[in-house]
Amino acid sequence: MPEAPRTAVDKALDLVEAVSRSPRPPRLTDLAEEVGLHRATAYRVLLDLVRRGWVLRAGDRYLPGTAVLQMSSSAARNSLSAIARPVLIELSARTGMMANLQVLEDDRSRVIDAVRPERLAMITDLMGEGLPVHRFAGPLALVAALSTAARAPYLRPAEAAGHPLEGPDGLLADIERAERTGFAVEHGRNEQPVASLARAVSPTSGSPVCAVTVVGLDAEFTPSRLTELREHLREATDTLRRLLTAPGTAGGPSDPANGPA
Repeated sequence: MPEAPRTAVDKALDLVEAVSRSPRPPRLTDLAEEVGLHRATAYRVLLDLVRRGWVLRAGDRYLPGTAVLQMSSSAARNSLSAIARPVLIELSARTGMMANLQVLEDDRSRVIDAVRPERLAMITDLMGEGLPVHRFAGPLALVAALSTAARAPYLRPAEAAGHPLEGPDGLLADIERAERTGFAVEHGRNEQPVASLARAVSPTSGSPVCAVTVVGLDAEFTPSRLTELREHLREATDTLRRLLTAPGTAGGPSDPANGPA
């Protein structure tokens, strides 16, 4: 079957996506070539995108516009939470533990959603709170997924709190371990009876989009149980990564909307 011709919406979205993912502001010729449009056609579409605020023109180069920037914070988080919610529900049910979703901010992570079983009602869900990397597994997994240069802002709260960076028990060793294994583990550093295990989700090359964490009583994080939790968390984060890279997907494996039509 021949491929359907691109609509005006297709062309506009192709250009917005090309501008947003470019490592440096592209020129018109670069954009037209990347998305496979005639230069004059690309220019006409870009004029409309600039007018509506989706693209910003600076000289002969193009950058993401204010409409993209406005969507990239609160709206993007709402979408991320909606996509991840069924994954968190299933992970919590399979492990019997709390599951939460975190994203990076300036120098810490923030919990944007959590599913907590009734038996763990005594453990705070930390909804909306900012978590420093030296005290929680979620930000530790996220920072470990960053480049070495990008980690610097997240180390400062630890330094300010007097937490050691160097040595076998230092933060840098924790980050290296999380980077090497793909998992961050926290035993009682924030709340003595509580432990957590986290893994970052990076749909494409570059910075992680979010992290998923399972939280429970430290006494339940035995070596054999930790191995089981890693597998459950790996499956959950792999599912979330697939959902985040599937165009038009909403909801996770437990969402009836994802079933056959």
